[in-house]
Amino acid sequence: MPEFKTSDGLRLWYEDQGEGTPILCLPGLTRNSTDFDYVLPFLLGEHRVIRLDYRGRGKSQRAPDWQTYTIPTEARDVLELLAHLELPRTAIIGTSRGGLIAMSLALLAKERLTGVCLVDIGPELASAGLEAIKDYIGQSPTAKTYEEAALQRATLMAGFSDVPPDRWRDEAEKHYRQTEDGLALNYDAKLRDAVLVAGAQPAADLWPLFDALADLPLACIRGANSDLLSVETFQKMQDRRPDMIVANVPGRGHVPFLDEPDALEALNEWTMLL
Repeated sequence: MPEFKTSDGLRLWYEDQGEGTPILCLPGLTRNSTDFDYVLPFLLGEHRVIRLDYRGRGKSQRAPDWQTYTIPTEARDVLELLAHLELPRTAIIGTSRGGLIAMSLALLAKERLTGVCLVDIGPELASAGLEAIKDYIGQSPTAKTYEEAALQRATLMAGFSDVPPDRWRDEAEKHYRQTEDGLALNYDAKLRDAVLVAGAQPAADLWPLFDALADLPLACIRGANSDLLSVETFQKMQDRRPDMIVANVPGRGHVPFLDEPDALEALNEWTMLL
């Protein structure tokens, strides 16, 4: 089982597959490396694909102190993973939280990056999406089986259409663990505390982080019905970076699965620049 130990002693799980141009895949807030299962076949072949479970998520160890569930600490974990792999530079596909980490690294350690693809995230976060996160994060699932959870996701995931039932079943298995008592979260529920504390602080200006991506090959893939990355912010990002490769994936909210035709077209164009 591929693991490395962080400077504060946590064991974090990662997967390292393929050969070629390295691409590090960073998932969303409560998600894990399986977020990229759908796009993995399209990346392997010409790329070395590295996927990480953040501290407290998926197969990685839970932190004894939930106050370390922060973007700066997780960005440090990423740099320590690169050191463990003896990888001097990499491109990053960052979904939601992963995109915020990527932008942070552009500001702190830009020399380690060869390009960034942001997935449904930008330097301004829409309030509707933030409130939705606060509503669900850390809450134990009411569903007792994957089948029940799949049905719930099909009706509750805002902005999604034309998603096959087996995809929702796959998603249920990625987000929950089956136990004798029913389903359990596939991440540390104390992540909720960290998010609520962060949300109680004045909102930071994240545009300097976005501007730090200057001169790096940049793409942004948005769900056309996203409640976190607004149309207005998406347009402001394009105005700021006219060379940014963009996709606005129809029938998707927060976040696209990344194997949609529009998403793959943007990814193909972006990877050609790495």
